[in-house]
Amino acid sequence: MSDPKDSSAVKLFDLERLRALNASAGFNAWSGIQVVKAGEGEAELHLRPRKDLEQYSGFLHAGLIAALLDTAAGFAAATLVGPVMASHFSVSCLLPAVGSSFEAMGRVVRAGKRQIFGRSELHAITPSGERKLVATAEVLMLAT
Repeated sequence: MSDPKDSSAVKLFDLERLRALNASAGFNAWSGIQVVKAGEGEAELHLRPRKDLEQYSGFLHAGLIAALLDTAAGFAAATLVGPVMASHFSVSCLLPAVGSSFEAMGRVVRAGKRQIFGRSELHAITPSGERKLVATAEVLMLAT
């Protein structure tokens, strides 16, 4: 853990700091991404669907799916190592992303000094409350 008196120490992100960071990102604010949990190498995001976030068949757009998965993994990593950037990520879309809300969960699999490996999942929540896994991602990040 970093010494708070050391000015060169990396400042880790807690829930409130991640919420502020999320609100400052224009794309995240426009799309309505909400940070609901973060800490100890994990993060959870929520999103309410809107018509302008859908692709032509009425599903959540794959670009937004990727953004949710990448952001969840990145925010999870930020709780352990501070600021990060994705250097590579792979997304698998498993089902059409249709639901009354969406939950993206990210977690750190392994954090090294420079590279952080994360995984994230996106679930669609149906009106009856059923959770359906619609996409997953493997994310490689670099501490910045």
